[in-house]
Amino acid sequence: MADGASPSLKSKVSEAEWRTRVELAALYRLVALHGWDDMIFTHVSARVPGPEHHFLINPYGYYFDEMTASLLVKVDLDGNVVQETTNFINPAGFTIHSAVHAAREDAKFVIHLHTDAGVAVAAQKEGLLPLSQNACLLQHQVAYHGYEGLALNHDERERLVADLGDKSLMLLRNHGTLAVGETAAAAWVGIFFLERACRQQIGALSAGRDGVLLAPDAAQAETKEQGQAISFISSLAWPGALRQLDRRSPGYDA
Repeated sequence: MADGASPSLKSKVSEAEWRTRVELAALYRLVALHGWDDMIFTHVSARVPGPEHHFLINPYGYYFDEMTASLLVKVDLDGNVVQETTNFINPAGFTIHSAVHAAREDAKFVIHLHTDAGVAVAAQKEGLLPLSQNACLLQHQVAYHGYEGLALNHDERERLVADLGDKSLMLLRNHGTLAVGETAAAAWVGIFFLERACRQQIGALSAGRDGVLLAPDAAQAETKEQGQAISFISSLAWPGALRQLDRRSPGYDA
């Protein structure tokens, strides 16, 4: 039996779906391990390989450090659960994630968080500032979406994906952070660097806006180009992240 009293689905789904389930459960555990979860709220989702537009998301009511591959819920783009389960999903999570998955073929994995630092920077008028190396590497990849209240209105989906465009990261104003990736590794490294950049900005601004030093324009331009290597970095970092989970939060692959 998997955590959360959920029987293993490994023999009941395709090998490709199971691999995606394991990677998605790993992302949930990593978010919890870094202290970025928000009790039972926020979401990480993944597109299920295959012709159907199905994706996996967390069952509402479970903490991220409880997540397993078998516990994840499979739904379609209309929010209908398409597997046998007694669990249900958070409709607000469905609104955001279904919008991105439907609009972006490359958005195989989507991570949305409500961290203190992420919300704080998302609430600052200037957004992410070039105060740190992390921010300079990511700044050109960050989109912005205005706050419209709890994400329960499906009409918001069109505006959200229009604001995201072809970017891989987003600050949802007054709300939180978002990262998308072709792979779990890419999404994870993107959100990791974005969250660190936000935390570093909050720390720097404790000195006041006039007391901080922005990176020089030439350095910003240089790091913009260097930031293209993030996909290579993610391929190196992801195996280590899984080894860390095996040591500190085993069971996600059940």
